[in-house]
Amino acid sequence: MFYENDGSSSQISGGADTEMPDNMSYELVAGNSDLQLIFLCDHASNYVPRELAGLGLKARAFDRHIAYDIGVAELTRELAAHFGAPAVLSKFSRLLIDPNRGEDDPTLIMRLSDGVVIPANSRLDEAAGKDRLRQFYHPYHRAISRVIDQALSRDTVPVLISIHSFTPAWKGISRPWHAGILWDKDPRFAQPLIMALKEQQDITVGDNQPYSGTLKGDCLYRHGTSRGLAHGLVEVRQDLISGGAGIEEWRKRLALAIEKAMTAKDLHKIIHYGSYSD
Repeated sequence: MFYENDGSSSQISGGADTEMPDNMSYELVAGNSDLQLIFLCDHASNYVPRELAGLGLKARAFDRHIAYDIGVAELTRELAAHFGAPAVLSKFSRLLIDPNRGEDDPTLIMRLSDGVVIPANSRLDEAAGKDRLRQFYHPYHRAISRVIDQALSRDTVPVLISIHSFTPAWKGISRPWHAGILWDKDPRFAQPLIMALKEQQDITVGDNQPYSGTLKGDCLYRHGTSRGLAHGLVEVRQDLISGGAGIEEWRKRLALAIEKAMTAKDLHKIIHYGSYSD
């Protein structure tokens, strides 16, 4: 069993002004590491430390998708509870630093997001950027590595599932997908998951939509591709999981699809497929 639990709620109302409950950058949900499944949630929280004065933004900015992925924290916890699996969730806003980017990615610390200038980030110096890496980014990724290492130490090769959400429209264009699965070269889990979701005939499922799963240095590149672990990134449209009823519906939909996908071959072997970004 994986017992440690380092946090309470990750989605904090009024993220610009609310004190963090502890000094950790992640929430660790207890689960059975023998179950061969680990959930990740990179954009679970809208929290920014009080001393950073909301990065110069008005508080309402932290209710938007630019600050966190709406609905994903509770959806991730519900899925982890359904499977009894461990989960690692971020406890800081993507506006502070984005754990789903490589350390050398120019969008690691966003200066402009969906037309909104982030004042504190636009004048950030190198030392302050390194401090955010040290306080938030690195502890989150170390936590993921520890959960994976614990599973491997028990001769369990886990599948990684990262939970995200996307806006119903982008730049005035509606997005037709209810959900999408992002993946790179490793098809072992992502393709069976897409097929299982498409069996639910009342939804439209994107294959590497609305984004591409090929992003060098992102979370699944770092912990899945680089380590040879089967993985997939799930995107759910935000209007579908903005409340409790929608979260419960998508917990059921995804649980059913994941259960079917977990019967695929070679999921629990270390196989290095590489990346299209290499």
